[in-house]
Amino acid sequence: MRIGTAPSTGTPPRLRAGRAALAASFLLQGVTFALLVTCIPEIQDRYGLSDALLPVFLAAVPILAGVGSIVSEQVVRRTGARAVLRVVQPAVCLSLAGAGFGRTLWQLALALGAFGLLVGALDASMNMLGVGLQRRYGRSIMLGFHAAFSLGGILGTVVTGLGSHYHLGLPVLFGTAAAVIAPLALLAGTRFPGPAELGDAVREAAEAAARVVPWRPLLPLCLAMAFAYIADASVSNYSVKYLTDGLGSAEDVAKLSYLGYMVAMLLGRALGDRAVQRWGAVPVVRGGAALAALGFAIAAAAPGAWAGIAGFTVLGFGICAIIPQVFAAGGRLLPADSDAAVARLNLFNYVGFLIGSPLVGALADASSYRWALLAPMLLVLAVLPLADRFAPAPALVPARA
Repeated sequence: MRIGTAPSTGTPPRLRAGRAALAASFLLQGVTFALLVTCIPEIQDRYGLSDALLPVFLAAVPILAGVGSIVSEQVVRRTGARAVLRVVQPAVCLSLAGAGFGRTLWQLALALGAFGLLVGALDASMNMLGVGLQRRYGRSIMLGFHAAFSLGGILGTVVTGLGSHYHLGLPVLFGTAAAVIAPLALLAGTRFPGPAELGDAVREAAEAAARVVPWRPLLPLCLAMAFAYIADASVSNYSVKYLTDGLGSAEDVAKLSYLGYMVAMLLGRALGDRAVQRWGAVPVVRGGAALAALGFAIAAAAPGAWAGIAGFTVLGFGICAIIPQVFAAGGRLLPADSDAAVARLNLFNYVGFLIGSPLVGALADASSYRWALLAPMLLVLAVLPLADRFAPAPALVPARA
């Protein structure tokens, strides 16, 4: 299934190098994100953060990330997604280190606030470049970038698991990670795709600034993004706590819940582009939503830690294709304004996190984690009636300002 116009000759080496560099950026962000979310129990212990206050801090991150995503849309129009990504990714690493070295709640709030703002711009600019490269390749490659993110999540989870086993503190864990990841991010940034690789991207961005980009055609995709990220936030923020607090698991075993989720995401995304090319986006998204709901049901009914890990692993296989296909569908829907479309869709990434974390936390406080997991299960099922919106359709031309 063709989704764009591929170059008439073989793929230029600079385009391949840009794709590899962007995949490396996704991988590094996967490592960084996994380090943060799988260390939530350790962060609580270090800062004396209560279970009642935890959802407040977790909710602040996606709120600020949404602000960062919106701001990035404006900055990209002036400087380009490549320039934004080169700056914000190393800065995200520094904010992670800040969360590890602080001692008081205000220091944690400052570090997580910076992390949220920067990661919003980071996610938006990475996906903007990904959509641009996919258009140049003329076939589905977005799942490959998100597979790299999943691989990074696996690596980050393994690191935190080893850190728990050997009782490494957050300063050592986060500080060392930042010292390694930030230089690698700077190195990858030297090969990010730009105007030479993406063709008319700069000119199209300038023309887009003079147009009004409609929200209405994007709303079904925005809802699908929010529902998918509610599910993802439930796993990211509460899978480890569910196993430790709800199923009585040891902390090092509990981290395998997120590891299994990310391994499944990696495997699913590694094969996902071929599945989309063969069967189309609609069946892939529809099947993924149903499988994700099944994973939540298995986790909620789990009698012990290993059954819970199995449930989150099934969930990962289900959710893996939905998020990349939201970005791809938005890029197809508004090809002349794909950067703006991606930035707006990315905003609902954080809407999902904003709703998902407090929702599961509040329901767990009121009842139990088992019942709390049923809420994201029902919401991910709501992706099923939205799946038809992922089909290729004639591009919409925005109205002139």
